[in-house]
Amino acid sequence: MTIQARPLVEINQQALRLLYQELGIVDAVRFLKQFMVGLGDYTQERDALFGQKTLDELAAEMEKRRASPPE
Repeated sequence: MTIQARPLVEINQQALRLLYQELGIVDAVRFLKQFMVGLGDYTQERDALFGQKTLDELAAEMEKRRASPPE
């Protein structure tokens, strides 16, 4: 018994159609995005944004922003 392997592009198209039918486009895209690799270096970005601030310092900054009127 020989099984003919289908091309991956065909399998991917069928899988996307099924996801769209079952989940809807928005939820299918949300589902697929969890498997995509992000860009950049989160560690460097985090250090540039938050530096050596403690969690308490960051929380205080957030509370201060919440209390101030929007610009």
